[in-house]
Amino acid sequence: MGVTHSTFTLERRYPVPVERVFEAWAQPEARKRWMASGAEHSQDFTVGGLETVNGVDGEGRPLTYEARYADIVPNERIVTTSTLRTGDVLSTASVTSVEFQPEGDETVLVLTEHGMYTPGHERPEWREQGTAQQLDALTNEFKEA
Repeated sequence: MGVTHSTFTLERRYPVPVERVFEAWAQPEARKRWMASGAEHSQDFTVGGLETVNGVDGEGRPLTYEARYADIVPNERIVTTSTLRTGDVLSTASVTSVEFQPEGDETVLVLTEHGMYTPGHERPEWREQGTAQQLDALTNEFKEA
Protein backbone atom coordinates (compact mmCIF):
# COMPACT_ATOMS: atom_id res chain seq x y z
CA MET A 1 0.00 0.00 0.00
CA GLY A 2 1.47 3.34 -1.07
CA VAL A 3 1.33 6.93 0.06
CA THR A 4 -2.08 8.60 -0.37
CA HIS A 5 -2.12 12.06 -1.96
CA SER A 6 -5.07 14.36 -1.33
CA THR A 7 -6.12 18.00 -1.37
CA PHE A 8 -8.92 19.69 0.54
CA THR A 9 -10.16 23.27 0.82
CA LEU A 10 -12.10 24.67 3.78
CA GLU A 11 -13.80 28.05 3.88
CA ARG A 12 -14.97 29.90 6.98
CA ARG A 13 -16.54 33.32 7.54
CA TYR A 14 -15.70 35.23 10.73
CA PRO A 15 -17.66 38.27 11.95
CA VAL A 16 -14.58 40.48 12.41
CA PRO A 17 -12.11 42.35 10.15
CA VAL A 18 -9.20 40.53 8.51
CA GLU A 19 -6.69 42.08 10.91
CA ARG A 20 -8.29 40.34 13.90
CA VAL A 21 -8.41 36.94 12.19
CA PHE A 22 -4.80 37.26 11.05
CA GLU A 23 -3.70 38.24 14.58
CA ALA A 24 -5.46 35.17 16.04
CA TRP A 25 -3.27 33.11 13.71
CA ALA A 26 -0.06 35.10 14.33
CA GLN A 27 -0.13 35.44 18.13
CA PRO A 28 1.16 32.30 19.92
CA GLU A 29 -1.19 32.67 22.90
CA ALA A 30 -4.27 32.91 20.70
CA ARG A 31 -3.09 30.20 18.30
CA LYS A 32 -2.56 27.76 21.18
CA ARG A 33 -6.12 28.37 22.46
CA TRP A 34 -7.85 27.43 19.22
CA MET A 35 -5.32 25.16 17.52
CA ALA A 36 -3.33 23.36 20.21
CA SER A 37 -5.40 23.42 23.40
CA GLY A 38 -4.10 20.92 25.93
CA ALA A 39 -0.78 20.43 24.11
CA GLU A 40 2.70 21.92 24.30
CA HIS A 41 2.93 24.69 21.68
CA SER A 42 5.63 27.02 20.39
CA GLN A 43 5.48 29.42 17.45
CA ASP A 44 8.04 31.59 15.67
CA PHE A 45 5.72 33.48 13.32
CA THR A 46 8.35 34.64 10.83
CA VAL A 47 9.23 33.45 7.32
CA GLY A 48 11.43 30.41 7.97
CA GLY A 49 10.14 30.19 11.55
CA LEU A 50 8.93 26.96 13.11
CA GLU A 51 5.69 26.11 14.89
CA THR A 52 5.55 22.92 16.96
CA VAL A 53 2.76 21.14 18.80
CA ASN A 54 3.49 18.15 21.03
CA GLY A 55 0.55 16.17 22.32
CA VAL A 56 -0.89 12.67 22.42
CA ASP A 57 -3.44 10.85 20.29
CA GLY A 58 -6.53 8.99 21.57
CA GLU A 59 -4.40 5.93 22.30
CA GLY A 60 -1.81 7.85 24.34
CA ARG A 61 0.87 7.84 21.64
CA PRO A 62 2.97 10.99 21.23
CA LEU A 63 2.03 13.27 18.33
CA THR A 64 4.37 15.93 16.98
CA TYR A 65 3.25 18.57 14.48
CA GLU A 66 5.94 20.79 12.97
CA ALA A 67 5.25 23.57 10.47
CA ARG A 68 7.73 25.86 8.77
CA TYR A 69 6.42 29.26 7.61
CA ALA A 70 7.31 29.53 3.91
CA ASP A 71 5.46 32.80 3.23
CA ILE A 72 3.67 35.40 5.34
CA VAL A 73 1.93 38.41 3.83
CA PRO A 74 0.20 40.23 6.71
CA ASN A 75 -3.59 40.19 6.47
CA GLU A 76 -3.45 38.36 3.12
CA ARG A 77 -1.89 34.89 3.34
CA ILE A 78 0.20 32.33 5.19
CA VAL A 79 1.91 29.36 3.52
CA THR A 80 3.41 26.49 5.51
CA THR A 81 5.08 23.16 4.97
CA SER A 82 4.43 20.66 7.76
CA THR A 83 4.79 17.15 9.10
CA LEU A 84 2.81 15.15 11.62
CA ARG A 85 4.51 12.25 13.39
CA THR A 86 3.10 9.57 15.64
CA GLY A 87 6.07 8.69 17.80
CA ASP A 88 8.96 8.48 15.33
CA VAL A 89 6.75 7.49 12.38
CA LEU A 90 5.81 10.04 9.71
CA SER A 91 2.01 10.19 9.35
CA THR A 92 1.57 13.22 7.09
CA ALA A 93 3.60 15.74 5.10
CA SER A 94 1.73 18.72 3.66
CA VAL A 95 1.78 22.18 2.14
CA THR A 96 -0.95 24.54 3.32
CA SER A 97 -2.10 28.00 2.29
CA VAL A 98 -4.38 30.20 4.36
CA GLU A 99 -5.90 33.19 2.60
CA PHE A 100 -7.67 36.06 4.36
CA GLN A 101 -10.25 37.94 2.28
CA PRO A 102 -12.13 41.01 3.55
CA GLU A 103 -15.83 41.12 2.90
CA GLY A 104 -17.30 44.24 4.47
CA ASP A 105 -16.61 44.05 8.21
CA GLU A 106 -16.16 40.27 7.99
CA THR A 107 -13.39 37.92 6.91
CA VAL A 108 -13.57 34.96 4.59
CA LEU A 109 -10.75 32.52 5.34
CA VAL A 110 -9.83 29.92 2.72
CA LEU A 111 -7.47 27.12 3.77
CA THR A 112 -6.15 24.68 1.16
CA GLU A 113 -3.98 21.72 2.12
CA HIS A 114 -2.10 19.37 -0.21
CA GLY A 115 -1.16 16.31 1.81
CA MET A 116 0.69 13.04 1.59
CA TYR A 117 -0.50 10.41 4.06
CA THR A 118 1.55 7.35 4.94
CA PRO A 119 -0.24 3.98 4.95
CA GLY A 120 -1.85 2.98 8.22
CA HIS A 121 -1.09 6.22 10.05
CA GLU A 122 -3.33 8.98 8.76
CA ARG A 123 -6.18 9.45 6.34
CA PRO A 124 -7.12 12.57 4.39
CA GLU A 125 -10.63 12.63 5.89
CA TRP A 126 -9.20 12.56 9.43
CA ARG A 127 -6.91 15.49 8.66
CA GLU A 128 -9.70 17.47 7.03
CA GLN A 129 -12.03 16.83 9.98
CA GLY A 130 -9.39 17.88 12.52
CA THR A 131 -8.53 21.02 10.58
CA ALA A 132 -12.24 21.90 10.26
CA GLN A 133 -12.63 21.55 14.04
CA GLN A 134 -9.70 23.91 14.58
CA LEU A 135 -11.18 26.52 12.24
CA ASP A 136 -14.52 26.21 14.04
CA ALA A 137 -12.71 26.71 17.39
CA LEU A 138 -11.15 29.90 15.98
CA THR A 139 -14.66 31.41 16.14
CA ASN A 140 -14.32 31.51 19.95
CA GLU A 141 -11.52 34.09 19.63
CA PHE A 142 -14.09 36.60 18.37
CA LYS A 143 -16.87 36.17 20.93
CA GLU A 144 -17.39 39.11 23.24
CA ALA A 145 -16.60 38.42 26.87
